[in-house]
Amino acid sequence: MKTNQGLLTALFAGCALQVAAPAVFAEAAPELKKATLAGVDKRTKLVQEMVDSIYSFAEPGFQEFRTSEYITGILEKNGFTIERGVAGIPTAWTAKWGSSGPLIALGSDIDALLGLSQVPGSPAITPQVAGAPGHGEGHNSGMPAIVAAALSVKEVMEKNKIPGRLMLWPGVAEELLATKAYYVRAGLFKDVDASIFTHVSKDLSTSWGSAGNNGMVSVEYTFIGKTAHSAGSPWSGRSALDGVELMNIAWNMRREHLPLTQRSHYVITNGGGQPNVVPGVGTVWYYFRDQTFASIRDLYEIGNTISQAAAQATGTTVSRRVLGYAAPNFGNKPMAEAAYENIKAIGMPQWTEDDQAFAKAVQETNGFKVEKLATEVAPLTTPESRDNAMRGGSDDIGDIMWTVPTITIRFPSNIPNTIGHNVTAAMAMATPIAHKGAVTGAKAVALTVMDLMTTPALLTSAKDYFNNEQLKDMKYEPVLTAEDQPAIHLNKELMDRMRPQMTKYYYNPKKYRSYLEQLGIAYPAVATAPAMPSGAAP
Repeated sequence: MKTNQGLLTALFAGCALQVAAPAVFAEAAPELKKATLAGVDKRTKLVQEMVDSIYSFAEPGFQEFRTSEYITGILEKNGFTIERGVAGIPTAWTAKWGSSGPLIALGSDIDALLGLSQVPGSPAITPQVAGAPGHGEGHNSGMPAIVAAALSVKEVMEKNKIPGRLMLWPGVAEELLATKAYYVRAGLFKDVDASIFTHVSKDLSTSWGSAGNNGMVSVEYTFIGKTAHSAGSPWSGRSALDGVELMNIAWNMRREHLPLTQRSHYVITNGGGQPNVVPGVGTVWYYFRDQTFASIRDLYEIGNTISQAAAQATGTTVSRRVLGYAAPNFGNKPMAEAAYENIKAIGMPQWTEDDQAFAKAVQETNGFKVEKLATEVAPLTTPESRDNAMRGGSDDIGDIMWTVPTITIRFPSNIPNTIGHNVTAAMAMATPIAHKGAVTGAKAVALTVMDLMTTPALLTSAKDYFNNEQLKDMKYEPVLTAEDQPAIHLNKELMDRMRPQMTKYYYNPKKYRSYLEQLGIAYPAVATAPAMPSGAAP
């Protein structure tokens, strides 16, 4: 890992001279920043161990018990006070340090995805445990970056008697978009002054303003009918599956007449038991996505109306349960501009020939476009530079973005052109690429936290933008009601079945220098014949 020292020194020196500069240049003193960077560098080994360990745990949403125990154990040993089970979620927690001064929240997601088990360092699709979850979104790398940043900042603040407080928190079940709205409802961020979030990427970047992605509501509709013999007396029954199917048909016909910004999709999670029994219970799970709070609510209400109509038409009844919610994303401008100055000063990781060779092997093996690991930081993205592009997906960090000034810092721990939510996006996530990217992300977070802690003008500017610009035309308006509760039952049955098989693959950092060493994998692996057509998913 090599920091761009020349640019770093020049930027820090220039900032010190610009007394009347705008808030974005209100930075921590150069000596504090250098000490903070040194603190991250000396925790490089910790980052590697955390990245590899969390990858090996591979726990999906609401089942991140081993992951949370591991992370909170590290933080507790380093002087943080842990509160577990926050917001009624067993795997959620907060880790707090400090007694006075600004409170900065730092978070990242920790959940894996279903069915994406993958041997790390292999460019070919190779499940470690068939059917098990895996980190095909790279969530094993974000919290290591946050922890390294927090410990480094804490060390410098203690040494220099800088007032301030830190609160670390995990994104539980982000892939289900199922917890951050509950965090906000429970008041976890009521005293927070500013928040920094991280997410894995192929680049080092940040942004401000509307992100062009969608907010979302996740809803489960359950139809209740009446069982009967499907051949002997079908007229005696009322098929819950008919209700489900009729709702889906009606939604698909209505979809033609919905705004182009919407995205909606569903899966039938219960379609009955066997063909000769009229299904008495049927369940369908919908995601409704759009770009504003009002449009998300409109989709939700249309879905509710269609479900009732389908129930009436089939002689069944229907109930619904909100399983999750995500607000549209909106980054804070002053914080993003300050973070971007730090990103430029840090620069990209120094990739080795082996790193580039492995990236190429993954791309060639899977039929992707060959593109080298990035060596230049990405531009600061703004509403103007995004050209109103529609990105479709959702991230429930939006709920926190509409509660306190917040930005997301993306860090380069993955390979260009792999497929998100796919095993190919897991291949690099316990390799030197992931380790180096997470260390770089930790540096960007740590320097920005130090700016917020030591320059009140930046924090004031961030709050002013949040209150007078972000909230000017749109306010936080989630669909959640007081009766809605986190869906903590999800994935339990799967992990009860899978965990015994997965445990034997947990990383042992006391015995092995890396997870690849433990698994006996040479790095970099060489490309093999493409396993599938270009761009295809398994």
